[in-house]
Amino acid sequence: MAHRQAQQRRPSIHDVASRAGVSAATVSKVMAGVATVKPENAQRVFDAVELLGYRVDPLASDMRRAKRRIIGAIMPEFESEFFGQMVTQLESLAEQRGYTLVAASSRESEARETEILARMHDWRVAGVVLAPVRNEHGPAAAFMKANGMTSVLIDRVLSDDAFDTVSADSASASAEVARELIGKGHRHILVVGLGEQAATVRARLDGFRSTALKLAPDVRIDVVLAESDVEPLRAQLRDYFAKGERPTAVYSLFLKGTLVALSEFRRRGWHCPNDISLVGFDDAEWMQVTWPAIAAVVQPVRQIAGHAMEALFARIEGGVGPPTARLEPCRVLMRESVGSPGSGPHSGEARGT
Repeated sequence: MAHRQAQQRRPSIHDVASRAGVSAATVSKVMAGVATVKPENAQRVFDAVELLGYRVDPLASDMRRAKRRIIGAIMPEFESEFFGQMVTQLESLAEQRGYTLVAASSRESEARETEILARMHDWRVAGVVLAPVRNEHGPAAAFMKANGMTSVLIDRVLSDDAFDTVSADSASASAEVARELIGKGHRHILVVGLGEQAATVRARLDGFRSTALKLAPDVRIDVVLAESDVEPLRAQLRDYFAKGERPTAVYSLFLKGTLVALSEFRRRGWHCPNDISLVGFDDAEWMQVTWPAIAAVVQPVRQIAGHAMEALFARIEGGVGPPTARLEPCRVLMRESVGSPGSGPHSGEARGT
């Protein structure tokens, strides 16, 4: 959302010149890398730039007063179908309004996320759709607030006091998964995921756990979370099963985790659903065409993108009012990878390893 409060004036080249005691032309030469500037003057310019937080404006001066018809989009990664589809939808919606979408990946790094936002601020984008690395309280949101940027936060967020938020109702979807698994008789369930600090991970885990325990107080729920990458998760999962643990079902909180779990099942010679059931959060084409087809929570990509852009353009066009928090319902598709426990051998022995 547009942060409609007093905004600090952006430091200008003249501010830097005044602080350094040189001319604006000298500052321009230093920033352009011209080597003829006296070293002591160049150092004073660098010191002033750092002190003032000055950033070179890449737009021509005669464009600064024009309305920027650029929308920025920052996603944690582009490899998953969810974020890839999200960018596609956002781009289409931006172009329908005569805007150009510029998308970038934070690569799950909060430092890179903030750096990309700084560049977009330099470009004077009209607004930003941000799916933060962790949640709405990270450094990226703080940067946008400090610089009065217009933004909508999506996906890994709940609600915010400055920006509109749109995300999937992860907690309700996970509660439905719990009802399905408990209803089929599962009493030992493993939940796998990445980064418990992410808002969506907490929502999915809490929604699943609270509902499962309410329906079956005797249920055992094991949790294996890796903080940043799938390889540590793969290693943790192997160690978990190597100890002889045999849950009857696995619920993966993210797409790559579903693939990691399925790979480990096959490495051990286990088959879904006879030996173990599997449900994944997020759907992908491979989950539908493999046999058995993998049960999945399907996120409403079109709805999230649509409402995010609707909220963003409302703020760009001067809309006021408190920030809104919108949760979009998911669909839970119980495919052939889920069955009742005890229908297979459950030998627990790996074959062909």
